[in-house]
Amino acid sequence: METDTAKLRLVRTGTLADPGLAPVTPTLLPAAPARLDAVRLLSLDAHGRVLDWMSWQDATCLYVRGAVAWTLGDPCLSVHGGTSRESGRQSVLELHPIVAARGHASPRALDPTPALTNAALFARDQHLCLYCGRDFARQHLTRDHVVPLSRGGRDVWENVVAACFHCNSRKGGRTPQQASMPLLAVPYRPSWVEHLILSNRNILADQMAFLRNHLPKRSRCLA
Repeated sequence: METDTAKLRLVRTGTLADPGLAPVTPTLLPAAPARLDAVRLLSLDAHGRVLDWMSWQDATCLYVRGAVAWTLGDPCLSVHGGTSRESGRQSVLELHPIVAARGHASPRALDPTPALTNAALFARDQHLCLYCGRDFARQHLTRDHVVPLSRGGRDVWENVVAACFHCNSRKGGRTPQQASMPLLAVPYRPSWVEHLILSNRNILADQMAFLRNHLPKRSRCLA
C-alpha cells in the first residue's frame, strides 16, 4: 500500500514521575524537538531484564519491525506517520512507556557498571556539594577525590564526591579528616537501575514503579 511521507510528530505524553514529587497532569504538546528529545522509553529484553533508556524514535523502529515482544503501562506516546493514498487515513503508533524487545541481551549488557562521568556523579549526589551541603548548578561543581590521587586515591565511584569550587580548593590535597571537612554522605557505586533513575529527569510513573521494584533493598533512591 502506498503512503505519502510525513514527519513523525509527538501528540501526547504520559504522566511524569519524580522520586520526590507528585505526578503532573498529561498535556498535549506541539512537535517541539527539545521536548521530544527528552522523552525516553524503558528498554527491556524479552525476559524483563532492564537494559537502558531508548528514544521514541528507536522504539518506533522496534514497533514497525515487529520486534516488540511485550509492553507494560498504558500508551504514553502517539506518533503520527504518513497518510494512505488509498484510504486517506493517517498511520498512528501508540508507544508504551516500557518496551521489551524480542531476542536476548548479551551477557555484557546485563547489570553493567555505570560509567563514572561528572554528569552521573553530580546526579548521584543530587547536585549538592558533599562538604558544605549547598545546591549548585552543574557548571559550579567539581569532582573531588576523597583520598587525593597524590596520596594513592583512585578515580572510582567509592572515592569521589561532588564538591563546589570553594570547598575543593579549601580541601586541596588533603583528606577530609586532615582538612577538618567531614563528608555529609558516604560515596557509593550506584547500581545500573539506580543510575537509570538518577540520569533521567523525565521518568514516567509506570517506569518509576517498575524501576523501584528492581532497586537494591538499601538503595538511597528508595529514601
